[in-house]
Amino acid sequence: MRLREVFEREPERRYIMYGGKGGLGKTTFSAATAYWLAKQGHRVLIFSVDPQASLSDIFERDIFGKGPVSIMPNLWAQEIDADQRIRDYQNEIRQKILTMYGFERIPDEIEQYIQAASAEPAMEESAIFDAVVDIVVRGDYDYYVYDLVPLGHALYYLSMAKVYDEWINKITKLREEMREYERMAAVIRRQKLVEEDQILNELQYIKQRINASSQILTDRKRTAFFFVVIPEEMAILDTRRAHELFSRFDVPIGGYLINRVLPTALLSQDIPPFLRNRIEMQRRHLDEIHRSFGAQVLASVPELERDVTGLAMIERVASYLYDGS
Repeated sequence: MRLREVFEREPERRYIMYGGKGGLGKTTFSAATAYWLAKQGHRVLIFSVDPQASLSDIFERDIFGKGPVSIMPNLWAQEIDADQRIRDYQNEIRQKILTMYGFERIPDEIEQYIQAASAEPAMEESAIFDAVVDIVVRGDYDYYVYDLVPLGHALYYLSMAKVYDEWINKITKLREEMREYERMAAVIRRQKLVEEDQILNELQYIKQRINASSQILTDRKRTAFFFVVIPEEMAILDTRRAHELFSRFDVPIGGYLINRVLPTALLSQDIPPFLRNRIEMQRRHLDEIHRSFGAQVLASVPELERDVTGLAMIERVASYLYDGS
């Protein structure tokens, strides 16, 4: 089966993720897929959480932190600014504290805590994850193409939904138990109980958002994760390990795409020995890739003469991925 057939046979599959070891071509393939889908007449958003602003480079546009930016008809690109998300978090927390507790201003000790918490590394990941949730649950586009960070970080993001869900379940249970004690105390003291528990409502709201995102990420009808691999031993080993780990999180694997393949036609020409050796090495690794992943290998893209930047080069990669030429 070819990559084009995967999309044609699965019209409900609208959340597309590309991942793999760093530097293999995830952003290139993400951009090519988004381009091809847009050319088919679908509204497409390609988005990235990579702080290196790789989408800005490949589209040759300054899009970092600017929200969805129109690239061409039917195609928008977005790079998430984690620092801005953290600042938004801080302001949101301040406002909720003022509203819930009736303060006129944030006490100094609470402000210090907010600043300290925002400096923690986990805050950046949380801010990015929350931005991803915002994007995927809004439903403004026909297709969402997610250019994932390298595999280790990608696994972290994909596992966060389960971790957050378990944590919020525990906190919600404790809060509900506290609510019962408050109810009993109010009866004994003949006090009127506040009708709405803002903290409990906030936790339940967060839980609903996380569950919605988690369901999308593990929905085999709507979501597909594609691995990008190159014909080198370490890349193949990393991909095998990643496949096992992703399976534990129930992420639906859509297939495998090979990048940077040297043309074997060069072997019939007078080429330097090192290039001949590399082509022969790649042939062995390509055989290994096909043995390991079989029919799930959906497309192959050759080594190109220059970096993929700009729509003309993106279109060229899309033709290899979806037309085989």
